[in-house]
Amino acid sequence: MASTVLITGASQGIGKSTALLFARQGYNIVLAARNADHLNQVGQEITDLGGSALAIPTDVRQFEQVNHLVESALDQYGSIDVLINNAGIYISGPVAQFSLEDWHQAIDTNLWGYIHTIHALIPHWVTRGRGTIVNVGSIGGKVAIPYLTPYTTSKFAVTGLTEALRTELEPKGIHVCGVYPNLIKSSFLERAIFRGINEQDVHDRRQQVKQILAVPTIEEPDDVARSIWRAVKNQEDEVLVGSAKLSATTHSFFPGLMQWVLKHIFKNKD
Repeated sequence: MASTVLITGASQGIGKSTALLFARQGYNIVLAARNADHLNQVGQEITDLGGSALAIPTDVRQFEQVNHLVESALDQYGSIDVLINNAGIYISGPVAQFSLEDWHQAIDTNLWGYIHTIHALIPHWVTRGRGTIVNVGSIGGKVAIPYLTPYTTSKFAVTGLTEALRTELEPKGIHVCGVYPNLIKSSFLERAIFRGINEQDVHDRRQQVKQILAVPTIEEPDDVARSIWRAVKNQEDEVLVGSAKLSATTHSFFPGLMQWVLKHIFKNKD
């Protein structure tokens, strides 16, 4: 019987690449994201590969929708072997310019979205005595990034969630892994939130990220997907993807310098 993986944020970017990779490895794929059209397109690509996919439009911020997602997946496939928490949103700007709605958007998606899927699946895995959770975090959950304060707050919380769960759930046969990429060349800017002291500042901040993403050495979604696959296959605890290793190492040896550099990169007109 084929194993089943549930992937959030599966309609594009890292989630889509990961879904296609796991499908090629023979997994049944449960796809979750808010955009039904994009989600169904990914499902069709998996079917075209000869795989099996269940696409369920889901807003991970809403537990009722997540619970429906999990119940539908279990009805279809009988079990879920791997959860890949990937849905997220990028938010950038001076902290004074963020509304409470902005804060909720970041934390409800990047943190509560992960908590909701984990909460829905843990009873299933405790009963089975096995399961795998992969939380796709960010280097922003290892290195505090000024001017991305709501984002880095949510990602540090994901890091803590991942490490605490790993210690607690390992004796129950449930493996927990954190995967930490840097900025990735994907379509995340379509949903990203930018704030600034004026419209020009907002525009400049968006353009700044576009310029960073144009650097040839920036990783692609497929790079992260391969890291996720290796983490699941080899039961790894933590994976820093590509350039994220350099960022984390630099921060560990020169934290003051790293913070100074990041502040000046993202400060813009503040």
